[in-house]
Amino acid sequence: MKDLKNKKAIITGGGRGLGKATAIAFAKEGIDVAITGRNEAVLKETVAELKEFGVKAIYSVFDVGNYDDVKEGIKNIINTLGNVNILVNNAGIAAFGTLNDMEVSQWSQIIQTNLMGMYYVTKEVLPYLIDNNEGDIFNIASTAGLSGNATTSAYSASKFAVIGMSESLMKEVRKNNIRVCTLTPSTIASDMSIELGIANKDSEDSVLQPEDFAELIVTGLKLPRRAMLKGASLWSTNP
Repeated sequence: MKDLKNKKAIITGGGRGLGKATAIAFAKEGIDVAITGRNEAVLKETVAELKEFGVKAIYSVFDVGNYDDVKEGIKNIINTLGNVNILVNNAGIAAFGTLNDMEVSQWSQIIQTNLMGMYYVTKEVLPYLIDNNEGDIFNIASTAGLSGNATTSAYSASKFAVIGMSESLMKEVRKNNIRVCTLTPSTIASDMSIELGIANKDSEDSVLQPEDFAELIVTGLKLPRRAMLKGASLWSTNP
């Protein structure tokens, strides 16, 4: 199992939910962490928690769907961290409604955040990983990107696209010793899932928890460099 101490990670949407759980799991391994998001108060609170593990922890406030903001934010993060070894593209939004009922602006925003946001961040981080000739990228999709359902057209479209982009990127950068992993979790009791009413915060024994998700990512990172977790679906044992 590879020692991860002193590695540098960027986690988008890292202030709460899956991103926060991953940031904490990283900090416990001795990884310096930069988290991004749009709510500065939440980011500050999470960074304070991360620093308790004795690692360097910083935050940057920007919307992943705004390319100019992403360029500036990623540049500032790497200038402060000094390098980057790990990228977790976690930031995302969701809303449900029939294709005809959902407003065009909302449909477009889901694509802009979930797909274009991931593209923007990856585009800005990737040159540093290539220069290092080593790195790990985790792109968070969803089981909704494996199978569409009624009222999920925008969200499913964004996650299907994430899977396609990730698989193409994986084949592009293997020669640079960069591992790209696409994760497709089912329902996890994250802040977003709870707010959408598809998970219950009191359902710890029956629904996946953010910590389960974070553990999978850490396990993937600890694989020998000769091995790559190309993709994984995380499901609850309870139907």
